[in-house]
Amino acid sequence: MGFKFKKFLNIFLTFNIFLLFCFIYSCSPTSMLASGGGTAMVVAEGDRSFGTVVDDATIKVNIAAKFLNAGNNLFVDIDTTVLEGRVLLTGLVDTQEVRIDAVRLVWEVEGIREVINEIEIGNRSSIKDYANDLWINTQARGVAAKTIGLRGIGYNFETINGKIYVAGITSKPDQLENLIDALKTIKGVKEIVNYVIVK
Repeated sequence: MGFKFKKFLNIFLTFNIFLLFCFIYSCSPTSMLASGGGTAMVVAEGDRSFGTVVDDATIKVNIAAKFLNAGNNLFVDIDTTVLEGRVLLTGLVDTQEVRIDAVRLVWEVEGIREVINEIEIGNRSSIKDYANDLWINTQARGVAAKTIGLRGIGYNFETINGKIYVAGITSKPDQLENLIDALKTIKGVKEIVNYVIVK
């Protein structure tokens, strides 16, 4: 009975996540909000076709379902960014085995073209470290808005132990360069890892 209930619960959660994506997309004519693992990603439609946005949202929902089923707090500990079938994984996990298992689960999802594994092993040593990462992430979004305006919402920022991971799609490499230079000025940033696709 417990197994059946767990299976029902997983299906129910997966379905609701999918409905959430559909609802958000239908309410937003110019952008899509794809949330997961406690952070959010906004992707400007102008950089991707409608079909690509839907495909990426489906991949993200399927990864979330895999992580929910797996346990080990994967859904909470790992953030996923999906752009044109490329999946960027960031976060902190306890062991190398959990890190490997997360990548294996992602590759089981249909439509994946590439997996970029930036999951780190360990934990934030204090609440202060976590607060610093949140502060840096907030600053990164502010810097993006100030530097490149509304196009800044087309980028996703994840900060782990002072390292900012930047993902997105752009057709303006000069704007991206300006953004990276501006991010370097944020206090506490140790490194910037650029996974932006330039078209």
